Amino acid sequence: MKKSLSLFLLGVMFLFVLAGCTQSKEDVVGDLSKKLDNLEGYKTSAVLTFKNGEKQQKYHADIWYQKPNKYKVVLKDQNKENTQMIIKNSDGVYVLTPALNKKYHFESDWPNNRSQTYLFQSLAKDIIHDANAKFEKKENNYVFTTKTNYDTKTLDNQTITLKKGNLAPVGVKVMDQDMNVVIDIVFKNFKFGPKFDKNDFNVDHNMTSMKLEVPTMAVPDDKFQLAEPTLKLADAKHLYSKDVSSNGQKKFVIKYTGKKGYTIVETKSEVAPASATTTLQAEPVNLGYTVGALTDHSLTWSHNGMDYYLVSDKLTQQEMVDVAQSVDGQVTK
Repeated sequence: MKKSLSLFLLGVMFLFVLAGCTQSKEDVVGDLSKKLDNLEGYKTSAVLTFKNGEKQQKYHADIWYQKPNKYKVVLKDQNKENTQMIIKNSDGVYVLTPALNKKYHFESDWPNNRSQTYLFQSLAKDIIHDANAKFEKKENNYVFTTKTNYDTKTLDNQTITLKKGNLAPVGVKVMDQDMNVVIDIVFKNFKFGPKFDKNDFNVDHNMTSMKLEVPTMAVPDDKFQLAEPTLKLADAKHLYSKDVSSNGQKKFVIKYTGKKGYTIVETKSEVAPASATTTLQAEPVNLGYTVGALTDHSLTWSHNGMDYYLVSDKLTQQEMVDVAQSVDGQVTK
């Protein structure tokens, strides 16, 4: 009798284990929705790789979130230099550039205005809201293929890999309409529910800390050179790239004409004498190597001691981002 009872209990336990191993797409999406509802915070690092044909550019990000609405994202280039930080707290959205001693305050709904491939909440919502998302189980992970929330077909689909058990993101691949990978993100050391200090999301505290680590940056005149986009738009014809420096101010202008015409103005960055805050009516946008300020018809950013201003009434916002990402601060010699 005891033996029969033991065998029965073992059978019941086996069925429970088997049921746990056969979670459906609906089960995982339901668990993910609960995870999102009960999210207290997280910390993670990530490596972001932007792919343009055979060219690849890697960037590093440290990402923190604390309930209900505090974010900190630290971005560095592949050499772990040119540090910038995005902070969202109860006072608003800020971008800090310590090498130029500058703070920018954005009148923005970031990060809720578009897909943010490096934020857990954005990835979870993309999965939950896509009724046609594809679902696979691979070893210790769940893999979802979903639509993105961008205004361009060049970033049409994404695969999001989550770890079985705690549903932490493992990686994201954003693809174009031909399923070529354009952005590849790998997460490291993702931790839910970490502890935070009271100054972790304080703008002035972070600015002071970053300035101790990052040297003030300015480009000497003899090092200031033209940097051109490598992205070639089908309906944009290169008209000219020229030096228009005058009165001791170094400046380059790049102009494209056609159905996708645009202009880029490049000048030397000026280091601010004090950490004054500039308010911008724009959206902060991650270019990988830096953070830009995006409006309907313009995009501005700084990198490696240079300021860039892209203006166009013919490009979409995502096309402006694509062009800016292809500049990458690389000079043409």
